[in-house]
Amino acid sequence: MTDEILIRRTLSIAARARGRTSPNPLVGAVLVRSGKIIAEGYHKKAGTPHAEVIAIDRAGEKARGAALYVSLEPCCHKDKRTPPCTQKIISAGIRKVVIAMKDPNPKVSGRGVEELERAGIRVVSGILEQKARQLNEYYIKHITTGMPFVILKVAMTLDGKIATPEGESRWITGEAARKMVHRLRGSVDAVLTAVGTVRADDPSLTCRAPGGRDPLRVIIDPHLETGVSARVFSTPPQTIVVAKVSAAGEIKRRELSERGVGTLAYEGDRVDMSWLMRQLGKAGITSVMVEGGASLNASCLAGGIVDKVMFFIAPKIIGGRESIPAVGGKNFLRLAEALRLQEVKMKKVGADFLVEGYLEKPGS
Repeated sequence: MTDEILIRRTLSIAARARGRTSPNPLVGAVLVRSGKIIAEGYHKKAGTPHAEVIAIDRAGEKARGAALYVSLEPCCHKDKRTPPCTQKIISAGIRKVVIAMKDPNPKVSGRGVEELERAGIRVVSGILEQKARQLNEYYIKHITTGMPFVILKVAMTLDGKIATPEGESRWITGEAARKMVHRLRGSVDAVLTAVGTVRADDPSLTCRAPGGRDPLRVIIDPHLETGVSARVFSTPPQTIVVAKVSAAGEIKRRELSERGVGTLAYEGDRVDMSWLMRQLGKAGITSVMVEGGASLNASCLAGGIVDKVMFFIAPKIIGGRESIPAVGGKNFLRLAEALRLQEVKMKKVGADFLVEGYLEKPGS
């Protein structure tokens, strides 16, 4: 078994906890001795033992002299609920550690490797690093910028429409695509939408995938127009409403607070999307999926907060100038200024197609 094969295994088992470890990263660990896997483990939830600890404990005395493969640099700081993994590795008598990538957390960031090397352990890093970075793209964005990783999800027709002029949008895409969206909801910390979508569809915005975790809901509702009977207010988990600062809204805010609904207040005519992401990041939100209409999609793209787009395209044509496009707004970009995607992938999802990619950042 090569280092690459074993690191690939760590990434695979780490992904089993997708959506459950936030704000911690996804981490998998494999212990190898005499060419055979003797134990493995993955981090299941924040506050629980880390992957390396689980694998070492499972191996017991067999861990002495073994090689440890791990998808992320072992932690070395004490500013958390669990002891440093580096101490566990050293005391277990591990002879070699192979990691996919160093931890971008400033409290670790190479210090874990240095501590292991000082103890006489051979360390190899950078195996399948790009795949490791994609696995933990939510964590990396949040730990390095303080802001959540943002996915813009759109379900549209072949001619780029998300609804008819009357607002009919159920269901543009098929069951397979909708199931995939529910799994995506289960992988993110929060779902962001706006009052127009809530009033039109009365969604619950929960994850209905088996074993999935419901995300926090964030509703942009400047004038607090969402009715208190809306499903986003009556169905767990928590909802946060983002509204303008106004004296008129205080009564509604108090009413929502009594229902357990949080509020974020902003000043000015429009919410600053970067400001909103900073507020969510401060609250420990590492990932957000945008599920809104044309205006919200345009605001998120114009605000530069989107990291990744996922466009589900149904082989249908609505037509009509008044039909609602995927991205609205009053302004447009000239072709030379158009937003571009990197690492674009396309695949079939049931009867529909998914096109996904990362927004090209300035200077990249």
